[in-house]
Amino acid sequence: MRENVYPQMELSEFKAACQAKCPRCRKGNIFIGNAYGLKIQKMNDRCDYCDLRFEREPGYFYVAMFVSYAFTVAEMITACLACYVLTGNDSSFILYASVALLAVLVSSPFNYRYSRVVLMYWLSPGLKYIPNLPRKFPKVPLTK
Repeated sequence: MRENVYPQMELSEFKAACQAKCPRCRKGNIFIGNAYGLKIQKMNDRCDYCDLRFEREPGYFYVAMFVSYAFTVAEMITACLACYVLTGNDSSFILYASVALLAVLVSSPFNYRYSRVVLMYWLSPGLKYIPNLPRKFPKVPLTK
């Protein structure tokens, strides 16, 4: 039995953003695969449900670099504060530099994915959710 790929249950804005769903229909996926998979993350060009083109104009995702930068700074500060609370050591530059670098490396797949999601959901003025948006092309059966 084939499972329904696009359930009729409506996702909240926050839940759809956490699942990296299309901001217009909240049904199609923005990315292919998981954030922390063994393959390199790939972003879909268009929504597979409503056919929204994700890169709205050339250079659209350059703004996501600023969002990613804010995420990175917050993660580095949090990691260094946690290191200080756990160790009580405030004089080791190598310790804090290592912790900050490790935090950046571990969180980079998260930052790549969710900086783009934040840009599309909350920083793009013309991109709004349209409930009950019809599918743009017929459903194709899943092959396994």
